Amino acid sequence: MRSLLQDSIERLLADAVTPDLLRAAETGAWSTDLWAEIESLGLPLAAVPEDLGGTGSSWTDIFVVIRACGAAAAPVPLPEAILANSFLAAAGLEPPESGPIVFAAGSAHAPLADVPWGRHARWLALHDADTGRIALHSLTDAQIAADCNVAGEPRDIVTLASGSLVADAATSTATDAVMLAGAMLRSAQLAGALGRLTEMSADYANERVQFGRPIGKFQAVQQQLAVLATQAAAAVAAAEAAFLMASPGADFLTTASAKAVSGEAAGKGAGIAHAVFGAIGFTHEHSLHFLTRRLWAWRAEYGSDAFWAERLGQSIAAAGDDGLWPLVTGAFAETPTHG
Repeated sequence: MRSLLQDSIERLLADAVTPDLLRAAETGAWSTDLWAEIESLGLPLAAVPEDLGGTGSSWTDIFVVIRACGAAAAPVPLPEAILANSFLAAAGLEPPESGPIVFAAGSAHAPLADVPWGRHARWLALHDADTGRIALHSLTDAQIAADCNVAGEPRDIVTLASGSLVADAATSTATDAVMLAGAMLRSAQLAGALGRLTEMSADYANERVQFGRPIGKFQAVQQQLAVLATQAAAAVAAAEAAFLMASPGADFLTTASAKAVSGEAAGKGAGIAHAVFGAIGFTHEHSLHFLTRRLWAWRAEYGSDAFWAERLGQSIAAAGDDGLWPLVTGAFAETPTHG
């Protein structure tokens, strides 16, 4: 299943996501054809059990899909849709058959800030921690105040309309489940973007000639590219571990570690890439900024690397001397079995 998902999403995004599509998305255009292709592959329902209409893929399998979205800077809420549908399914609610769906945490009676892709979504999976319920809402008549992150991706303020509720159910989901799961998504997207950034930087360094030879032949540039590749590899390893341990929801220790590692790597990686590309990498005409601006945006969403590092430090301190080793190794003591 993993290889099938990876081949499908990478082939689709390679053909569909072009610089022109990304520029259009930043002006507010919606990628109708791309989303239709995504739905035809059943990807938004990847984490939904088969008895509720999904494919029942494990989070380990889904990791390659989210990573590919990050590498391509895909201008659609596929990661958010997969997670939103998984929240509904975990509460026993059947996800909608079609239409972009996103997620948020809060009350249906108050404005919801920073809703990803809210203006383009048809549905919203809302987790209300105060009432302990997961609800499916229609966004057809919702009031949307458009906003965006530094990458130009929609992060809107949504006020639900009266009568928007479609279905709801009680849930045992933790109060911070949305933030934790969102951090898991962003860690994989960061890992994907860093991997693609490494490829672009290495290719450019071997093509750009300065002082009679490619700049990639200079030791200083080689050293920086090695640091970038190391940061990208660390982000992939940490993010994949978080998805491996997500059973059924995001695991705190591995997810916090993944977001901390990938967030720090994003800052270092973007800086190295722009140093390698030089002035041309700062122009709007060059495609480098589609990745670096997303790295800057995603590293701050659902908790920064500093936020999660602090949370990890608090957990380690609370465990004490005797609890440190069990805390570090306990997450992998019984690795979930995935089909």
